[in-house]
Amino acid sequence: MKNPTAVHFTDSYLINPTNPITVTLIGAGGTGSQMLTCLARMNQAMLALNHPGIVVTVYDDDTVSPANLGRQLFAEAEVGLYKASALINRINRFFGTNWKAVTKRFDSKVFSGGINDGNANIFISCVDTAASRFAIADLLKQFKDLQNYLRNKPLYWLDLGNSKDTGQVLLSTIGKRKQPKSTKFTPVEDLPFVTDKFKGLLENADSTDDTPSCSLAEALTKQDLFINSTLANMGSSLLWQLFREGMIFNNGFFLNLKEFRTQPIKIEAPVVNMYNEPEKQAA
Repeated sequence: MKNPTAVHFTDSYLINPTNPITVTLIGAGGTGSQMLTCLARMNQAMLALNHPGIVVTVYDDDTVSPANLGRQLFAEAEVGLYKASALINRINRFFGTNWKAVTKRFDSKVFSGGINDGNANIFISCVDTAASRFAIADLLKQFKDLQNYLRNKPLYWLDLGNSKDTGQVLLSTIGKRKQPKSTKFTPVEDLPFVTDKFKGLLENADSTDDTPSCSLAEALTKQDLFINSTLANMGSSLLWQLFREGMIFNNGFFLNLKEFRTQPIKIEAPVVNMYNEPEKQAA
């Protein structure tokens, strides 16, 4: 008999929240700048559907350089400005939002306490290195066993990463998200972090050349012109499906823009041993 299809049902708070969903966007560069625009469009659509929408806070301590123009969503007049501030000011003016920019690196210091302590319902990371992902994972793991009903309780982590013309997106749960019973599907309450599911690949990844490019032409030798926008649009589509349909069968994908191929990452049901206890899937 064929096993029921594995599925993840969206946490109920995202479907019927009492307040706007809080989102922390980490990184406002090539992918992050494109992702922020997608989030603004998503918010506009959610409001039209009588959903409270989303509120975004962007973290990035980098400034706009001439090499960013064209590949990233910045204008010549914004050179020298903080990326987070330039993007948020533009989004707020265009869409009438009241989103926030934090011109600091997202690290343990943002969890020092207080109202703006870095917490959010959804974290979206658009960072360049494996080390940054492991650092973010370490920060988010402290919330895995957190049981509270605060409106900014961490629920999901969406990670987007890319090389020159390939990339990947993975949606993870921050802790276990309670699932309804189903006879048709196998509900999965725990979607692994990218640093757990692809730990070996990330640890063995070649060091990223983060030397600043001096021109757009030089930057395009490192990342293709449309890899970031394609990744951001498809990643946003996954997030939109989480909100709109209330369930997902794939929690990510691999993208090869050079060959125009996309491979979905299907949700896997936990392996059950002879004692009927869940075990971790082999990498």
